[in-house]
Amino acid sequence: MKKLFVLVMIFSFITSFLLANSLELGSPAPQLKVITDQGTALDLGEVLSVGTTLVFFYPKAMTPGCVKQACSLRDGWDELQSRNVSIFGVSSDTAKTQAQFRDKYTLPFTLLADTDSKIADAFGKKYFWNRQAYIFKDGILVWRDLTAATSNQATEILAALDELGPSSKASK
Repeated sequence: MKKLFVLVMIFSFITSFLLANSLELGSPAPQLKVITDQGTALDLGEVLSVGTTLVFFYPKAMTPGCVKQACSLRDGWDELQSRNVSIFGVSSDTAKTQAQFRDKYTLPFTLLADTDSKIADAFGKKYFWNRQAYIFKDGILVWRDLTAATSNQATEILAALDELGPSSKASK
């Protein structure tokens, strides 16, 4: 019973920490230059300022849960594209590892290498990596999931897009 109490307390602390430091709904997109899986520079603020964009975070390329998460979005690619959603995946892996991950699993979206945690810090993920997902519409954060799914990530994103409609906001 004591172990369960300790686990609940740790989980509560971590959840409170994530919620307290996360990018808030209605916030403008972070303005920073990042490195893609191809080793090129990308102005993240610029790409997030146009249309609907999903940014999803995963702990480590090539690991089971991260493969499921990324492949879920790959498998939902056609539906997401029919809704004009741009997608960017982020982890602390190097550009080379991100490129290998993208190639191995035929991921049709760009992966970002956040080796210096610059992107994570901008989204409020300060001290450790976990699964999260954010939807921006024309540069404004309109939806976030601070405990993003693994194998059903695409389903959750599509449901969020349905819920958002043309101008509403939602958060999980």
